[in-house]
Amino acid sequence: MKKFASQNDLDEKKISFDEIGKDLFAFTAEGDPNSGIIIGEDSVMIIDAQATPTLARQVIEKVRSVTEKPISHLVLSHYHAVRVLGASEYKANNIIMSGKARSMVVERGQEDWDSEFDRFPRLFKGHQEIPGLTWPTTTFDKTMSVFLGKRRVDLYFQGRAHTAGDIVIHVPDSNVLFTGDIVEYKSACYCGDAHLNDWPGTLKNIAKFQAVALVPGRGDALTDPKKIEDALELTEDFVISTFKSVSKIAHKGGDLKEAMASCREQC
Repeated sequence: MKKFASQNDLDEKKISFDEIGKDLFAFTAEGDPNSGIIIGEDSVMIIDAQATPTLARQVIEKVRSVTEKPISHLVLSHYHAVRVLGASEYKANNIIMSGKARSMVVERGQEDWDSEFDRFPRLFKGHQEIPGLTWPTTTFDKTMSVFLGKRRVDLYFQGRAHTAGDIVIHVPDSNVLFTGDIVEYKSACYCGDAHLNDWPGTLKNIAKFQAVALVPGRGDALTDPKKIEDALELTEDFVISTFKSVSKIAHKGGDLKEAMASCREQC
């Protein structure tokens, strides 16, 4: 079987740590999964944990370069292994994800871990430290607000997209968004358990925030309104083009090989 391109991507990526608003930071690494940092009055919230405790320590090192406040909350935008399995390193008392995302951990958490471990060997260095599947301490259905002292952080389920349980994180005092893999910037969207027909509508809901900065799941942190618009449009185009191409083959009773060939031609 032909290998995934990611299995041969073994070069270390350059890490960037950018302030995108007051006491708001983006941890990015040239297309690897991003993490977000929200510093509140009395503590810190991390958005997405990385794939292993080893990678989580890189995030923590950057956090400690700007604050010594304790990490009290870890918010997981969805359930995929590369986002959640580094959770134990943060020692956060509060681990939050949507109720649907938790149900997906139950249903396919181990299956996804096994799959991503095979597809992304570079991201799973130090995998021996992972204590097991990551489980939330708190879940919600539609909306939830968390207070880091006086700073409020709002969590929203805006609709199915990259998975059935994706959430976005909004910091209203700065109008900054963290979107997980609902939005990508110059990075292909993984669609293994996506809801392609719903995803464009979810993107439109995100656009309504008119955020001044946005941290996508992969790619650069965006602090320019034009780049934010581009990221939303590029993601939508990828999703619609893929769905349109593949659905035609599916409706004709075609197989996966035909669908992939059609996508290569038209996407």
